[in-house]
Amino acid sequence: MRKKRVLLLSEGFGSGHTQAAYALAAGLRQLDHGIQPKVIELGSFLNPILGPLIISAYRKTVSKQPKMVGLMYRSNYKKSLNRLAQLALHRMFYTHTTQVITQLKPDLIVCTHPVPNAVVSRIKRLGLDLKICTVITDYDAHGSWVNQQVNKYLVSTSLVKKKLTDRGVEADRVEITGIPVHPNFWTSYDKEEVRSQFGLKSLPTVLIMGGGWGLIEDELLEYMTKWRESVQLIFCIGNNEKVREKMMAVPQFQHPNIRVLGFTKEISKLMDAADVLVTKPGGMTCTEGMSKGIPMLFYQPIPGQEEENCEYFIQNGFGEMLDSTDVISKWFTIIQEPLAAGKYRSELLSKRNQQYEPTSCPNAVLQLMQ
Repeated sequence: MRKKRVLLLSEGFGSGHTQAAYALAAGLRQLDHGIQPKVIELGSFLNPILGPLIISAYRKTVSKQPKMVGLMYRSNYKKSLNRLAQLALHRMFYTHTTQVITQLKPDLIVCTHPVPNAVVSRIKRLGLDLKICTVITDYDAHGSWVNQQVNKYLVSTSLVKKKLTDRGVEADRVEITGIPVHPNFWTSYDKEEVRSQFGLKSLPTVLIMGGGWGLIEDELLEYMTKWRESVQLIFCIGNNEKVREKMMAVPQFQHPNIRVLGFTKEISKLMDAADVLVTKPGGMTCTEGMSKGIPMLFYQPIPGQEEENCEYFIQNGFGEMLDSTDVISKWFTIIQEPLAAGKYRSELLSKRNQQYEPTSCPNAVLQLMQ
């Protein structure tokens, strides 16, 4: 009997969209061995020369001109991609998308980024028989996600559902599941065992993540290192080797209580080893942090969806804005009291259990397959 096939389509504009696709694929495999998921970053897959160049240009814009990114996001906030834009995308990158779909014969297509969502919706509108599920990977709903050809939207919160229904999406086509995280984030590991595994000390520990591209503000880094005698610091810089090399060359980071890591697949364990998470408020990382019940400090949200993510997690008590060194001092002091740190963790885990069930999203996809 042929396994049921799920084709998950994403794009590399930020790491969270593709991470969500891989997380969902892993969750599907764990819950049902009869499912065969496949993840593709469509633009780079179909145009391996031009696709990465466009993503690189976007990365530079995010790091150098974040206000421009926010302006672009807000200027078309309530608008779907028009048919001309969809046609242009199809001509530039996706002339072979129909062939890929026909060859793979998926029983369901899941989109975790607005661009493949728009392109596949257009293909469906032109006559190809497809079942489309769209997973919105932030705590906001930009108009570019909206397409009438989508069979089901899986979203993070009731607010995102309302934004979709306000834009004409029928309520029964929207299900609140939360953003998918990898099964490694479904459970917690013992803190001391993880610290021993990574050669970490039994000290108050802070995990600092720069997002998939390693974007961290130097001034805040320097202030954190002043606590290095009493607080263990783990910096995860992602794929940004230039930032990692720069940090490793600075004497203040050359300390036995400081680790500077590049890309790692062990974030789930490192979150359990840590007492506080310092991070960009990307939808994926924030959801992973929430699933682990770790207090979060958010810095430099990119205007647009990261601001919305930040607002959601702060309002719901999962984190705080890192806008001064006073916030660092406050939390670095709290975690040096084991009872206080443990209390915060327990409260956040309880709150998570009320608001988020990590298996909901893959289970909703499995339901669509039936």
